[in-house]
Amino acid sequence: MKKEKKNWKELPIGLAWESGSSKEFETGDWRSDKPIWDEKKCTHCLICWIYCPDSAIIVKDGMVQGIDYRYCKGCGICAEECPPKIKAIKMVREEK
Repeated sequence: MKKEKKNWKELPIGLAWESGSSKEFETGDWRSDKPIWDEKKCTHCLICWIYCPDSAIIVKDGMVQGIDYRYCKGCGICAEECPPKIKAIKMVREEK
């Protein structure tokens, strides 16, 4: 039986805490900025994937496929770490 995922609003209050990661809690609505990935500029070096603290960079067969916005908190690390000559990821203001 597949475990249903919780979002951050369903976290217990106080010291009662379930161990886990952002894979168990959809935290994407915390963002004020979001990364936009440009597939045409991307060289699939995977530096963004290595540095992403939320495992929000989608990779398949060694190639970036996109960004999973359900888990991306908008920290901007992926855009900062993307090589300067490439800049395949840029941060933009989140529109809600």
